[in-house]
Amino acid sequence: MKRTIMAGLAIVVVAGIGAALYINGSTRADDIADNQLQASDSTPPDPAQVRQGAYIAVQGDCAACHTAPGGKAFAGGYGLQTPFGVINSTNITPDRQTGIGNWTERDFFRAVRHGKRKDGQLLYPAMPYNAYVQMSDSDLHDLWAYMRSLAPVSQAPAANTLGFPYDIRLAMLGWNLLFFKNAAYVPVPEQSAQWNRGRYLVDGAGHCAACHTPKNALGGDTGAYLQGAALLGGHAPEITNDAHLGLGNWSAEQVRQYLKTGSNDTAVAAGAMGEAVEHSTQYLNDTDLADIALYLKSLPGSGTQAPAGLAANAPVMQRGARVYETNCMACHNVRGEGIGGMVPAFADNSGMRTPGGANLISAVLKGGRAAATDSNITAAGMPSFAWKLNDTDIAAVLTYVRNSWGNAAPAVAPAQVAKARTALKADTPISGL
Repeated sequence: MKRTIMAGLAIVVVAGIGAALYINGSTRADDIADNQLQASDSTPPDPAQVRQGAYIAVQGDCAACHTAPGGKAFAGGYGLQTPFGVINSTNITPDRQTGIGNWTERDFFRAVRHGKRKDGQLLYPAMPYNAYVQMSDSDLHDLWAYMRSLAPVSQAPAANTLGFPYDIRLAMLGWNLLFFKNAAYVPVPEQSAQWNRGRYLVDGAGHCAACHTPKNALGGDTGAYLQGAALLGGHAPEITNDAHLGLGNWSAEQVRQYLKTGSNDTAVAAGAMGEAVEHSTQYLNDTDLADIALYLKSLPGSGTQAPAGLAANAPVMQRGARVYETNCMACHNVRGEGIGGMVPAFADNSGMRTPGGANLISAVLKGGRAAATDSNITAAGMPSFAWKLNDTDIAAVLTYVRNSWGNAAPAVAPAQVAKARTALKADTPISGL
């Protein structure tokens, strides 16, 4: 009797898993797409759809990942650095041999929204199909038209460098079952059209959670939605309305301006976010940017409480103040005001208070360049100070910045700087300075 019950339970469990896999892996929503015309066929796409599709491609920042540095647009070859190895992006031009020239619109829909190649192989979630699944049929129709309009480029993708067991594509069945929600975007009826549009762009084409939501050990999103995440030695900050770590002290207009120009009177986009602004958000229309800002400002976020700041007379703060005066004040100003549109302000800036201060350490050690946009072409840069400042001085000045002018954050330790200096292969200080 006991064996019969256990066998029955096993059958129920297996059947449940099978049903879940079937539902999760269903691509029936993509059957709306045409399955005859191929990308490289001579029938020209509709010009109006091509124009709108180009805008959808900008929303999704497609060119950023599918274009290698110095390479041809959309021809692939960009190495996406992940904790599991390098995933090289593929050629999505309509070339028949190396691109998607022999794909139909339905093949394209299934790849974008369900992570399945034409040959049935599963894509890795470095391709954010878990976000793109929310994109509408209309947007995907237009995006397909735009892809068909591109000039074909013959360029075979490089092999990925994932180690075992991450190189087993079949394992994505389990990953999808755990972390992929196979569902289209559903508007929230009690929210405004503007809020829903903002959420659609943030969660869908914009795939903001890919960087700004923390990940678990398997690379799946945690429940801390848009509350900041470690990002390959850096940190993607919280972008909710949280007062301490998020956008709580930004107005909606400041959010819009930052996404449009790459800067506002508080922050300057650089690094990965600078690339996102340069290739994507600066080209979004003002209405979409305003809707994104409205949505992000509506999110309560983590509710992180600010720690007690360090006293100004603490030895590390006094040392940091001296380093700041001789190395930083000329650009960032006496009280951390910065220079609007060019140099980030430090005063009451949530970007200074991120956990660990990884981005600040990297900026001091390696320098950086602000985003260059059509409406803000200056793109000021910051030099590296690795050659000049030792680990203790860098830790002190960053601790000072993180605990001055309305900021409060844990101290940066010299050991953190030393570790980052090695990882970034930054210069060592010149002796005798």
